[in-house]
Amino acid sequence: MATPSSPFSFLDDLFSRVGSRLQPPAWAVHEVQHRAVLFLNHVLQQEPEAQQRLLRQKGRVVQFEWRFVTMRLVATPAGLLDLAPEGAVPELTLTVTETSPLGLARSTLRGDKPAVRIVGDVQLAAEVNWLVDHVRWDVEDDLARVIGDVPAHTIGNGARRMADALRRFVGGRAAGRNAGGTGSAGVE
Repeated sequence: MATPSSPFSFLDDLFSRVGSRLQPPAWAVHEVQHRAVLFLNHVLQQEPEAQQRLLRQKGRVVQFEWRFVTMRLVATPAGLLDLAPEGAVPELTLTVTETSPLGLARSTLRGDKPAVRIVGDVQLAAEVNWLVDHVRWDVEDDLARVIGDVPAHTIGNGARRMADALRRFVGGRAAGRNAGGTGSAGVE
């Protein structure tokens, strides 16, 4: 007897089929990567220790991979990031091993780091890991610059409560499946 598949497995399969067939044009990929670098640098500029650590790594190239997405970044003399020049050889390659976008989102919502295969310089990998562990985007601070402190704080509190509830929900469903349950909520 076949096991019933969840709607999430259907969506995972759909993402895989669509993602492997539809490739965005090179200019669109470059623009998205450029915007990602601008965002990362904005976040890094809020953390002087992170910039000092990147400054020590200037000129070193790290390649990030997930499914068909690849991005090479280089540490700049300003302690920030830039897209690596075409043909630059990465000293470190980080590949996210979770191929399912929904699985990746699920683990992220639980607060888990995704599983990553690391190839290359161990010391550079340790610096990247420090950045991942210690650098956070202060959304509330950025929002306060636009709408003021009190509304930003109110929105931030609401967003944190929603995120916590979503984490508990996702964590509860995962615990139910791991315990042999169906993952559905029961009536009490």
